[in-house]
Amino acid sequence: MTKAEIVAEIANKTGIEKVAVQATVEAFMDTVKDSMVKGENVYLRGFGSFTIKRRAEKTGRNISKNTTIIIPAHNIPSFKPAKTFVNEVKNSVK
Repeated sequence: MTKAEIVAEIANKTGIEKVAVQATVEAFMDTVKDSMVKGENVYLRGFGSFTIKRRAEKTGRNISKNTTIIIPAHNIPSFKPAKTFVNEVKNSVK
């Protein structure tokens, strides 16, 4: 499902214009992104958590040059669905 399909689905269910729904969806995504950039996790009860995970420094290989490289420690965004979310998906997908 794409962002445009999500906007259309919400507009159909709520009766709100697509332009307003799109602005709301984009504002939501910007808010989540900005919070995570600041180092804050975002928790949505019944849906899931957007968290920041820390990856340790590690050694990797550049296969084309056959050299060892150091991959520095870094943060990555992560999403962990809520148990109710997981159970709904688990029970509905066949």
